[in-house]
Amino acid sequence: MNASSGPAAYRELFYTSQDGLRLFSRDYGQRGGKHLPVICLPGLTRNSKDFETLATRISATRRVLCPDLRGRGRSQYCESWSEYTPQNEMLDVFDLMGAAGIHQAVFIGTSRGGIVTMLMAAQRPNAVRGAVLNDIGPEVSIDGLKRIASYAGVMEAPASWTEAAFKLRMMNERDFPTLTGEDWYEQARRTFAEEAGVPKIDYDGKIGLALRKGLEAANGALPAMWPQFKALGHVPALVIRGENSDILSADTVKRMEKEHAGLASVSIKDRGHVPFLDEPEAIGALDAFLERC
Repeated sequence: MNASSGPAAYRELFYTSQDGLRLFSRDYGQRGGKHLPVICLPGLTRNSKDFETLATRISATRRVLCPDLRGRGRSQYCESWSEYTPQNEMLDVFDLMGAAGIHQAVFIGTSRGGIVTMLMAAQRPNAVRGAVLNDIGPEVSIDGLKRIASYAGVMEAPASWTEAAFKLRMMNERDFPTLTGEDWYEQARRTFAEEAGVPKIDYDGKIGLALRKGLEAANGALPAMWPQFKALGHVPALVIRGENSDILSADTVKRMEKEHAGLASVSIKDRGHVPFLDEPEAIGALDAFLERC
């Protein structure tokens, strides 16, 4: 393992999945502390960079693992689109826990990462000691998924970082109306990798193909995950929803509150899919939640 330098210092953790992929995770904070470690799982085409601010802040008191799921960031790509499934990603996270020597953790799952978290709770309940679901729940809006499928794996890399920030702004400004030009530039740095000084797509395009194949197979009727969500019933849970989200509806959040007696919820103003977890409301809710864990 090598350590990064600077304010967001982390160790580099490489491990091997059950099917032989070389996978990567950032490893923040001290091992063996008195608090439960936290594992942050990113969205469909996202990676560990999304959690840099959050991980740096909470690693003062907890160990924090932020993996690049298969086909994202610094993790190895799969040979076939069919290998990009939440079930395989769940197994990869169990492999990460084994490599890191962690038996139980609190999970913060953004979008796809929240789906993986619910699957983990159903598969190995004792491994999950708390769960944050960031703009995701047991029911997902198919219109929102179609929007994501329209660009995932087909968008070309911008020619410059200025163009990258502009593209993200044009695609998302309606749901994130308060972000400044500097904010969009920062989001571009988290969205794209850098190669020879210019932006590069930071995930395997076959992930987008897998999503489109899944939508085609669903034929407009996405399966709900209420049994998997109920598997979180024995642990503290928090759902964070972007006020403008087209993935997680306010009605789904209301049902989640009824189904889980220990669920807290917070809505983030001027955010779509997904909140960045650096908003004051999100920070307050996360701090209170981690105290419960």
